[in-house]
Amino acid sequence: MRFNKSLILFPALGLGNIIAQAQDLNLAYNMSNLTVQGTARSMGFGNALGSIGGDFSSASVNPAGLGVYRSSELTLTPTLRLNSASSSYLGETTIDNNARFNFNNFGMVFTDAPKGKRYDRRSWKAVSFAFGMNRVADFNRNYAYGGDNYKNSATLAFEADANQYPGDASSTSPLSVPGYIGYQAYLLNANTNGDFYSIAPVSGGIRQDKFVKERGRINEYAISLGGNYQEQLMIGATLGIPSVKYDITSTFSESLSINNAASNPYRFNYFNYTQNLKVTGTGVNLKLGAIYKVNDNVRIGGAFHTPTVYALNETYTPSINSNVGNTTTVATVDNGVLASNRFDYSFVSPWRGILSGSYILKGKGFLTLDYEYIGYNSMSFIYPVGDGFGNNYEQQEQAMNRSIKNTYKGTSNVRIGAEALLTKYFMLRAGFGYYSNPYKAEGVGGERMDFSGGLGFRGTNGFFADLGFVHSAYQVQAAPYSIDYNYVVSSPISAVPMYTTDYSINNIALTVGVKF
Repeated sequence: MRFNKSLILFPALGLGNIIAQAQDLNLAYNMSNLTVQGTARSMGFGNALGSIGGDFSSASVNPAGLGVYRSSELTLTPTLRLNSASSSYLGETTIDNNARFNFNNFGMVFTDAPKGKRYDRRSWKAVSFAFGMNRVADFNRNYAYGGDNYKNSATLAFEADANQYPGDASSTSPLSVPGYIGYQAYLLNANTNGDFYSIAPVSGGIRQDKFVKERGRINEYAISLGGNYQEQLMIGATLGIPSVKYDITSTFSESLSINNAASNPYRFNYFNYTQNLKVTGTGVNLKLGAIYKVNDNVRIGGAFHTPTVYALNETYTPSINSNVGNTTTVATVDNGVLASNRFDYSFVSPWRGILSGSYILKGKGFLTLDYEYIGYNSMSFIYPVGDGFGNNYEQQEQAMNRSIKNTYKGTSNVRIGAEALLTKYFMLRAGFGYYSNPYKAEGVGGERMDFSGGLGFRGTNGFFADLGFVHSAYQVQAAPYSIDYNYVVSSPISAVPMYTTDYSINNIALTVGVKF
C-alpha cells in the first residue's frame, strides 16, 4: 500500500477526511494549471494569440498561427521572475520575496512561402515547420507564515493518524507516515486503553511556523506544422512533449509560546517536521487548430488540446527533529530500508479548448480575444501494481480520482490583448487575463488576474526585439494541516485555523530574434 503522507505538507482544502493524499491533489492541479510563457511579444498582449499567430508561442496555443509566417525565424527569450507572497495567520503577517532567472522560450520556424507566379499557382500560400520550447508552467515561489495557536496543534494530526493506524506507530515499515513519525519523535503517548494522545500543552499557546520553497517548471518541446490555404484558412498541429521538474520542501515547526504557562508534564519544547517531494517526468499531447479569415479585418480561430499523458517519478522524504524532556530526537521513515520513498505512476492532465477572435487594422494594430475552457475534473492518476502501491493499487487509484472529481470543476478563462503600431519600427502592447476558480469548495481561492504590457522593435535587416511584462495576482486560503477528529482523544477539539496568502508575481521577458 502506498504511504499516507498527507496532513502537514499540503492543506486539505476544506474537504475533511479524504482518502487521497492532499499533495497529490495539489500536484494534479499544478501540472494542469498552464499558462504559456513563451515569447515577450505574446506575453505583452496577454497571450491572447489564438487567432493572431505569427509567433512561436502559437505552437503551444493554436498551431494554425504558424500559417501567418512569410519568412523563417529564430527566437530566444530570457526572463526574470520576481515573486512576493504576503501571508496572514492567527493575526500575524509574513512577507517572503524571491527572484529567479529563466529561459521561457527558444524556437526555430522554417517557412516556405512562394512568390510571383509560383504563388499564383499554389493553393497553399505558405507552409511552416517549427520546433523549440515554450515554458508553460513555473513553480518557483516561496511563502511563509506563523502565529500563536491556543486551540489546537499539528500533533493532533499525528494523534489521529496513529489511532487510525495503531500498528504503524512502532512499525519499521509503516503504511502511514504522520502517526509513525509523531510517535517516534515522542510527541505522542498512549493511555491505558492503548489510544494515542498528543503531549503538546495547547491551552497555554503553541507557536506555529511554516516555510515552503517550491522550485521547478514544465517546459514543453513542440514539433509543429502549419499552413495557409488560399489566404483564408490556416490550419496547424503540434506534437507537444512536456518535461516536468517539480521540487517542494516544506518545514512545519511548533514550539511553546513565550508566555505558555500550561501544565507540561512531558516537557514538550519543539518539533520541526520537514518533507521534500520531488517529481520528474515527461509527457505527450497533441494540439490541433484552425484560423479562418472572414475578411481583411476579422479572423476567428479555434484550437483543441488533448490531455497530456505523463510518466512520472516521485520521491518523497519526510523527517522530524524534536525536543521533549530536553532530549533531541531525529526520526525518518525507513520503509524497511530507505528514508526516501520512490513511486512511479502516470498522470493524465485535462483537455482544453480555445475559441478566438481578432479585429485587425492593417498598418495600425489589432484587438484580440481568447476564451479557454479547461476540464480540471477530468484529471486522473494511473497507479501501477507494486512500486509502493501494493496489490490494492486499483482501490487507491479509484479513491484518488474520485477525490479529484469532488475537488475540481471545469473553468472558463478569458484573455484580451491589443497591439498598436507607433511607427514603422515600434509597437506598443497591452493585455489582461482572468483565470477562474477551479475548486468546487468555497473560500479556497484560485482565481487569478494577469495584467501585461510590452514594446516591440522591428529592424530592416530582419533583427527584432520584444520586451514583455506580466503582473499576476491571486490569493490562496487553506488550512496548514488537516485533522480527522474521529480518531482524536485529546481535548480541546476545535477547527484548524486558516491561513491566507496573497501572491504577486512579476515576469519580465526579453525576446531577441532574426527573420531569414
